[in-house]
Amino acid sequence: MRRLLTRAELEEAISAFPRAKVLVVGDLMLDEFVWGEVDRISPEAPVPVVWVKRESFMPGGAANVARNITALGGRAMVCGIVGKDSAGRRLRKMLGDSGVDTNGILEVDDRPTTVKTRVVAHSQQVVRIDREDPSDLERRYEERLLQLAKAAIDEADAVIIEDYGKGVITRSLLSRIIPYAHKQRKIVSVDPKKDHFSFYRNVDVITPNRKELAEAAGRPLKTMADVDKSARALMRRLSLKGLLVTLSELGMKLYLPRRSVHIPTAALEVYDVSGAGDTVIASFTLARAVGLDPVRSAVISNISAGVVVGKVGVATCSVEELRRHFDEVEERVLASSA
Repeated sequence: MRRLLTRAELEEAISAFPRAKVLVVGDLMLDEFVWGEVDRISPEAPVPVVWVKRESFMPGGAANVARNITALGGRAMVCGIVGKDSAGRRLRKMLGDSGVDTNGILEVDDRPTTVKTRVVAHSQQVVRIDREDPSDLERRYEERLLQLAKAAIDEADAVIIEDYGKGVITRSLLSRIIPYAHKQRKIVSVDPKKDHFSFYRNVDVITPNRKELAEAAGRPLKTMADVDKSARALMRRLSLKGLLVTLSELGMKLYLPRRSVHIPTAALEVYDVSGAGDTVIASFTLARAVGLDPVRSAVISNISAGVVVGKVGVATCSVEELRRHFDEVEERVLASSA
C-alpha cells in the first residue's frame, strides 16, 4: 500500500512552517482553571466545598488555535474581540508571549471577554462557570473587525474561521471575509458551529466532528455509510472543496471532490480531548499554507491531535512531539485506506 506521508515529506513541511503566516478570525476566550480539594459538603446546600490551592489560565477558542500554530513554528495572527477588562488584558499578553500577532484584536467596553472557569478537585471537574455575551456583534464593531481582518488577510497565507457561536462569526461578516480571502488567493478553513453551516459556502475545508456533521445532516449517523452520505451531501450543499470529519477512536476521514481518504487514529492514549479540534484545524491549515496537498495535511493534523489528546487540559503539539509521535504511529497510521 502507498504511504500517505513519508518522513522526508514531514521534515520538508516542518522546515517550511516558520515561513507561513496564518490568520485566525473568531471567538477569543480565556480558559481559567481553579484547582483544589474537597473534604466536606457545605452546610448551606448539598454541594462540595472546594479548598482552592492554585489557579491557572490558558488561551481558549480562536486564541488556542493561534497558539497551536506558533507551537508548530508557524506565524499566527488573530482577529477578534475582547472586553476592556482584566481577562482581556491577560489574554492579549498570553498570546503576545506565545508569539501571536495581536494587532487584530478589537477591545470593546460594552461586552466582556469570554471566560470559561473550570473548578477541578481531585482531577474531577466540579463545575464550569461561563462569563460571556454570545449576542451578534453590533454593526459598528463588525465593520471595524472587517477592516482589521482584511488588512491581516493581505499578509496571510491562509485564514482560519474559528466559530464558537460567541457573537464574532456572523453571516454578514463571513459574506465579506470569505470572498475577499479567495480574491487574494488565500486558503480558507472553518471550524464550524452547528447553527452556522449555511455561513460557510465555498470555503476550502470545514472540520466538523461526527456529532456536528450529524447536526448538519439533521439525523443520527450510525454507520460509516451514513457519515459518507451526509459528508457528500454537505459538500454539495455548501459547494465545499473539502471536508475533514474527525471520528474519535476511528480517526478522521477527508472528503475531496473525487475521492475520500480514511486516516486511522494516531492516539496512543486518550486523557483529554479538550482543544483537539483546535489542533486539527491549526495543523491542517498550516500544512496547506506551506504547500502540502489536503491528504498529507490531514495526516499531519491527525498526528498532531494524537499528541494533544494524550495530555490533560487544553494543549498544543510542538515540532519535536510531532516528529516523535510520527515515529511511534508510522506503521499503523500512514498506510493508505479507501
